[in-house]
Amino acid sequence: MDDNRNVRQTEEVTIDLMELLYEIWNHKITIILVTALVGMLAFLAVELFVTPQYTSETSLYVLAQQNDDTITTADLSVGTQLTSDYVVLVTSRPVLESTIANLNLDLSTSQLKKMISVSAKTNTRILTITVTNPDPILAKNIADCVREEVGKQIVSVMNIDAVNMVEDASLPTSPSSPNVMRYTMIGALLGAVLSAGIVVVSSIMDDTIKSADDVEKYIGVPLLGTIPLAENKELQTNKGQKKSLMGARKPAGQGR
Repeated sequence: MDDNRNVRQTEEVTIDLMELLYEIWNHKITIILVTALVGMLAFLAVELFVTPQYTSETSLYVLAQQNDDTITTADLSVGTQLTSDYVVLVTSRPVLESTIANLNLDLSTSQLKKMISVSAKTNTRILTITVTNPDPILAKNIADCVREEVGKQIVSVMNIDAVNMVEDASLPTSPSSPNVMRYTMIGALLGAVLSAGIVVVSSIMDDTIKSADDVEKYIGVPLLGTIPLAENKELQTNKGQKKSLMGARKPAGQGR
């Protein structure tokens, strides 16, 4: 008995899923239109309301002080650990204030700090400074100035021999963000999911009887028989034709 119940439940679930897929397929044109519309709205929103950001990158190498020409593994390990300290100095207040003063920026130190990110290459003393700004030229100028100022700060605070430039700040030619294509695809995906979800929910909430099988499924009453609608129409049509013929013959009989 339990096996039969499980089979029936499985069949019912399969039928329900097939019905939902059928409903989605019937509304495929609407879903496609909504998907395209939402994707287009996302594209326009990014293009019109999101300011493009440009990223400039520069690198520097920190040369640690050595008593002799011999560099041991311990020296390399200590130098790598000190790189974390150098990263902190890049966004320190003296470096930020000097950069603002040199470039005459209308920014606070906290605002400038949000534009700067620092990373250190693994097992090296190379620092990479990245600056993001709506103006590509200003992003390059800030990156160069921060590199120079942090070099002075590292030499002064950490008692380092020298800080050498690895590469000059790059001038970005294309925005690094936002990714218009990605946001457009996300918008289109949301439109497809929402439209398909509305179709599924409306289908589940619709409890109207549309077929003979729905009578037994929802009401629980076995169906005894059906009357084809086409035959009813034919009967009504035949009766209408007979009445019209009788009406047409009646005047002839009265004339006699």
